[in-house]
Amino acid sequence: MITSPEDKGQQRALDRYREAAAEFQSGNVPPTMTGYWLMKKDHAAHERTWRDVEGSLAWLTRIYESSPPMERPDGLKAYSSLDTKVEYAADVLPHGVDVSWVYYTPSDNLVSYSVVCCPNRFHPEISCPLSPPA
Repeated sequence: MITSPEDKGQQRALDRYREAAAEFQSGNVPPTMTGYWLMKKDHAAHERTWRDVEGSLAWLTRIYESSPPMERPDGLKAYSSLDTKVEYAADVLPHGVDVSWVYYTPSDNLVSYSVVCCPNRFHPEISCPLSPPA
């Protein structure tokens, strides 16, 4: 039973939290941790689910090449090279470490995409949304 205005405020906050938590799985709000993408079952797709690292590296490379990062006007590097990014991803993905690439394109759009390992090293309690194709 709510007896004071403070209790009503707490109840409203709790109700909003429950509403937001229910919307999270199907909404467009990105998660605060990469492993939480596994909870967004509506965002899972078989064509973006792999059993091997090579498939995920090819996908990362395709996205990068279709929307390359901006180049600095002074000629200095704004971001790591594609080769460096792929080398890092190839090293850490087999160990269950998620990979996120985030950068600005020449048109000043922010591009952000991730490969999330499943089962996830840091969130083993979250089940995989899809089984990878055989």
